[in-house]
Amino acid sequence: MLHLIINPNSKKTKKHLGALEERLRAEQVPYEIHAGEGKEGTRRIAGELSKSPVTIVAVGGDGMLNDVLSGISVMENVTLGLIPLGTGNDFAAAADIPAGVKALDLILHGEPRPTDYIECGGGMRSMNIAGLGIDVDILERCYRLGGNDKSKYFRSLLAALRSYKGQHVRVTADGETFEEVAFIAAVCNGKKFGGGIPICAPAEIGDGKLDLVVIGCPKRSRLPLLLFKLMRGKILSEPIARHILCEAACIEQEGEFVQLDGELIRSNVLNARIEHGKLNMYRGQDG
Repeated sequence: MLHLIINPNSKKTKKHLGALEERLRAEQVPYEIHAGEGKEGTRRIAGELSKSPVTIVAVGGDGMLNDVLSGISVMENVTLGLIPLGTGNDFAAAADIPAGVKALDLILHGEPRPTDYIECGGGMRSMNIAGLGIDVDILERCYRLGGNDKSKYFRSLLAALRSYKGQHVRVTADGETFEEVAFIAAVCNGKKFGGGIPICAPAEIGDGKLDLVVIGCPKRSRLPLLLFKLMRGKILSEPIARHILCEAACIEQEGEFVQLDGELIRSNVLNARIEHGKLNMYRGQDG
C-alpha cells in the first residue's frame, strides 16, 4: 500500500494526479491519497502514518518533502518516495529522481536506499539545504511576490543583491569556531537550492557528512563575479568561501529566520547534524 500525501491546492498536483492514479491502477498497486492542508496538516498526517510500518510518497516539491520528513514520528517505520512536482525540485536533482509520473518507476520497480538527512532540533529537519544569509532575504521577497513561477527566485535574488549587507554569524563545526559577516551560511546534504543554483557541487546525499558552506560578504564591486561563480557552481573556489566537511555544525546569527529546504523558520540559531543512512528512500544514484 502506498500512502500519497498531496497539497490539494497545488496546481501542478491537480494537473498530474490523474496520471499518477491511472498508472497505479494499471499496475494494480493499492494506494490511498491524503490531503495535507498546510504545513501542520501535512506533518500531522506523516506523523500518524509513521507510527506503523508504511510507505509514504510525498507528492510535490522540496517544501512538501520537508514537511513530510519533519512530520515522521518513527523514522525506522518509513520507506519514503517522492514524486517531484515542485518549482525547483532541488533535492530530486541530487537524488536522481525524475520529475512527475516517471518517478513512479523508482517506487514501483526500484529498491529503497539508505539516505542521509539533516536533523535541526526542535522537530525541524532538512532533506536538502538549511541555512541563512541572503537566501533568507531572497525567500522573504519571494513570499511577498506570491505566485509559484521559477523566475521569481532569480528576480528576488537580483533585488536582494542591491541592498544586502551581510549577516554576522558565529559558526562552530567539529570543535572549530569562527565568526564571519556572511553572504551565505549553509549546511548542505544536496547540491543546489533556489531552483538549480549549485551552492555546493561536491555534496553527496549518502556520504554521512554535512557540507558546511560559509561565504563571506564581498565588496559590492565583486558581486557580479560572485554571482557568476555561484550560478556556475564555482563559488567554493573564491577566497572568501569556506567549505568544511563535518558531522554537526551550529550557526548563530543576529537575524530572525533560517531556511530549511526553502521554508522560513523563525530562529536565530541553526543547530544541524547529519543522520547517516537513517531514512530508507526510493531514489537513484548519488549525483
